[in-house]
Amino acid sequence: MALRQDLHDTPLQIPDISSLATLGIRPEAIVITHGHEDHLGALGWLWPRLGCPVYATPLAAGIARQKLVEQGLATDAIRTFAPGDHFNAGPFSVQSINVAHSIPESVSLLLEVDRHRILHTGDWKIDPHPVLGAKTLEQDFARLAPVDLVVGDSTNAMVENHSHSESEVAATLEKLMEGCKGRVVVSCFASNLARILATGRAAKRHHRRIALLGRAMEKMVRLGRELGYLNDFPDIVPLSDIGYLPPEEILILATGSQGEPRAALSRLAVNQHPALEIEAGDSIIFSSRAIPGNESAVMRLQQAFTQRGAHVYSDEAHPGLHASGHPGRDELLSMYRWIRPSHLLPVHGETDHQKAHCEIAGTLGIESSILPVNGQWLRWNGKRMTLESTLTLSPVIISQRKRARKSSNRQNDTVIVLPVIYQADTAQWQRVGRMLIDSQIETFVDEDTLGDWVDITLEGMTARSSRELAHLLEVLANRWLNEQLRQSSRVMIDVVDTTLNE
Repeated sequence: MALRQDLHDTPLQIPDISSLATLGIRPEAIVITHGHEDHLGALGWLWPRLGCPVYATPLAAGIARQKLVEQGLATDAIRTFAPGDHFNAGPFSVQSINVAHSIPESVSLLLEVDRHRILHTGDWKIDPHPVLGAKTLEQDFARLAPVDLVVGDSTNAMVENHSHSESEVAATLEKLMEGCKGRVVVSCFASNLARILATGRAAKRHHRRIALLGRAMEKMVRLGRELGYLNDFPDIVPLSDIGYLPPEEILILATGSQGEPRAALSRLAVNQHPALEIEAGDSIIFSSRAIPGNESAVMRLQQAFTQRGAHVYSDEAHPGLHASGHPGRDELLSMYRWIRPSHLLPVHGETDHQKAHCEIAGTLGIESSILPVNGQWLRWNGKRMTLESTLTLSPVIISQRKRARKSSNRQNDTVIVLPVIYQADTAQWQRVGRMLIDSQIETFVDEDTLGDWVDITLEGMTARSSRELAHLLEVLANRWLNEQLRQSSRVMIDVVDTTLNE
């Protein structure tokens, strides 16, 4: 999914998949390599037209469930796998391989069907010291060699140097924070849990309390805690309470680093945020890099903070504030020496990046014949890639204003995703793992209290299916939570049956 900065109201653009029905193509599965917005953000709009199973690692699955729930969809199509797992999707045998990236649980995928072996790298890098998540290891990929085709990440193919480690960013953030006197605002992508954790650790060492700015940041911190990635993240101060704290004791972790006009950071820059006002001497740290096409918007945002007397720090002037999650030239060469592919299909990036990628592969004798563009239907026969046809795609634009109006209608709603297992010997349902709680209510009950209620309630409940269980639980949960919260609200429970069928 893309955010269109060139149009009024910066609407979303999602892929046009109408050609699939025209061609009689019905996907057997969707496999998500990692939890970034540009890889799964459109799922809530696309999945109803596909209806197939969705495979994802636990973190990506949690984000994907949020996307479906936001559109009022059930999430029982989502199937979770652990990085390193093997599974079958339609006629394909799929092997997932751990890779380092700027979000944990990122994977490459080895797809095997008949005699063909194709490696889809996903987004990856080689990081010897990641803050969170696994390393990209030579032995994991060398044992796959040789592969017939690699579908490879071209994003940083024009970068000569090796990508920086997330641990370097963590050190830079901590050192920079030493000289900050007033409030500190650190802006990064909400999905970068490693950066969020590094910021939280630096805040704790410098005796600053953390507040979160932006709904996406709140959701990711909650999900990161539920999955155990942010266990040592400091307690969060409600944004409404930071006015009672001295400026030198405050750190705000914010989304909106790409200059999105509707983001909280943009409202903060023009003094239109209801809970916070930036003052002279405050520090704004951009721990991100402008996505191509967003440069002007980011520059305007930074200038707005400067005009308010704030100190602005960015990766351009302070190298080390950001680390790319994609491989540079040296990393690409290392990967291709490990897996020894015969052919490359370069994806991601622009045409120049893909050309540079092909040149790098060519130095190792790897063939590449097509620079793919959206709409091309490609065919691989085991030895060469050919263009079957070029499909006509129409832009699919979704207004952010319509989405905002839809969200405001559920200001007192709570969505609970509840994983359960059915115990056949006792004919009882049992909660497993942690719940995903998406509540619009600031004073919602804590997870432990809710979990205890769910466990007790399940003990005396019989239901023939997870759908029936969800309906029964919703009725009881709405009654119980309204008593607990003393305010009108609506609770929706999405039961995820994780029972293994023999």
